[in-house]
Amino acid sequence: MTTVYAKVGSPLGELLLAGEERPGGEVPLASLSLPGQKGAAIVRDGWRQAPGAFAPVAEQLAAYFEGRLTRFDVVYADGVGTEFQRRVWGALDAIPYGETVSYGQIAAQVGSSGAGVRAVGTAIGRNPLLVVRPCHRVIGADGALRGYAGGLDRKERLLGLEGALAVRR
Repeated sequence: MTTVYAKVGSPLGELLLAGEERPGGEVPLASLSLPGQKGAAIVRDGWRQAPGAFAPVAEQLAAYFEGRLTRFDVVYADGVGTEFQRRVWGALDAIPYGETVSYGQIAAQVGSSGAGVRAVGTAIGRNPLLVVRPCHRVIGADGALRGYAGGLDRKERLLGLEGALAVRR
């Protein structure tokens, strides 16, 4: 399989979308990175630029940033992450637009309370699909903004866009 990618402009900077092309041309999204993001994907030798492969995702992202879309409908790549990470990421997908939850709430939801909160934070930090999988909606139990691979300023901007900022850091 060939990895294909597209770059999409956004208020957060140029986004890099990538995925493996399947027979028939379908390309499930495997990565959505922000410029300067910790652990961001980078275009590799052998990757093929294919903006059309991600046109539906690009359209949804534009609508989201314009305030017209509150839930993404994206086909994600299978088999990415560990079983635990996929459970945590599934919990992220369920956080409604404009709402926030704490790391502890996610830990309880996936059956990993107590010391598991740190493991949940690590799994959230490894989310390969920023923006479309809303890890920016997870905050500290005290309401403070904590950790975001794309930077806390971008987390604050995303939560502001969604009207979910109750407490500033």
